[in-house]
Amino acid sequence: MMEDGRIRRVKFLDEKLYRAYLKLKGGKEEEKQLAENMDRAVLALKEDHEAGIHIPRNRWPKYYRSKFGITNLWKYDLPKAWRLVYTITGDQIEVISIILEWFDHKEYNKRFGYKVG
Repeated sequence: MMEDGRIRRVKFLDEKLYRAYLKLKGGKEEEKQLAENMDRAVLALKEDHEAGIHIPRNRWPKYYRSKFGITNLWKYDLPKAWRLVYTITGDQIEVISIILEWFDHKEYNKRFGYKVG
């Protein structure tokens, strides 16, 4: 529970994304390590839904606005330059961090339209 009495939860956007996460757990060593890092991120978000970095609205890819209708966007930096992107929703009773996707730094830059090099 939060200091304000609300319950904190973390969910994956959908079943497909959750299955991809479970697949990591049974994958190669690198994939297992990513899953473990994501597990730590989930625990951190359960403690504090704002544990990540708030992404200003003017940096949101149109993809997130059109596909998910988000009203906020956050990233959580994982080891080895991986990024977990999530949004926060909730009410007076609970706050839910919804994991939208995760990717390496190169794919993150592509999604957000950052030019590298």
